[in-house]
Amino acid sequence: MGVVNVTPDSFSDGGLWFDERAAVRHGLELVQEGADLVDVGGESTRPGAARVSQEEELARVVPVIRALTAEGVTVSVDTMRAEVARAAVEAGATLVNDVSGGLADPDMSRVVAATGVPYVVMHWRGHSHEMESRAVYSDVVAEVREELAKRVALVMAEGVAESQIVLDPGLGFAKNAEHNWALLAGIDKLAELGFPLLVGASRKRFLGRLLADPDGTPRSFSRSDHATTAVTALAARAGAWCVRVHEVGPNADAVRVAAAWKRGGGR
Repeated sequence: MGVVNVTPDSFSDGGLWFDERAAVRHGLELVQEGADLVDVGGESTRPGAARVSQEEELARVVPVIRALTAEGVTVSVDTMRAEVARAAVEAGATLVNDVSGGLADPDMSRVVAATGVPYVVMHWRGHSHEMESRAVYSDVVAEVREELAKRVALVMAEGVAESQIVLDPGLGFAKNAEHNWALLAGIDKLAELGFPLLVGASRKRFLGRLLADPDGTPRSFSRSDHATTAVTALAARAGAWCVRVHEVGPNADAVRVAAAWKRGGGR
């Protein structure tokens, strides 16, 4: 899954693809680099980010989704709003990627159920301005697993089919570096819930901190791409269904290597 942030303030590339034509061009480039899916989002979820209005989010994502699908691109929409999800699917999106797992908008589950498209339910404890204060766990793998299981039960009770659901542990969302590493190491425990897993580690701060300079300065977001590729290879080897990344080419290669390794041979 390649990322197209149609925002001025996303954490690693905010503003680069804010213009509609630039966003569409970037989405096409990601497909050429090997993306199976292009994730279009119009609202930054970086720590501390303020929300945009629904009207602004719609204006950002719908034209880009419509243009990309017209070019034959498989598109997902990254949104926490039911009306944006509905409009995106009408414009051609074939997956809804909701970082709140349905908690931010009580109508989301019903809308997704009606569309029938796959639905990424991410582990989430609150909006960007409050999530860091909620990064408190005694056993992060067990608690994330339990909270995801509860969300699945609730969205299914509202009509979402079991076959639609994809789970995301929500790396970096109400989680510190220690929590993120524990979740990656415990991905098999999350897989036991029986749903495909999406892993989104690309350029996140816990990678930059791992690779910090001797003086403690974290590695920059864009200079964390090699570490992202390592996470991708390990996640694919562990059975993840999808990885969400900014730099597609090397990660697509890593997935192919992991697949060949797993089956014990090349093509």
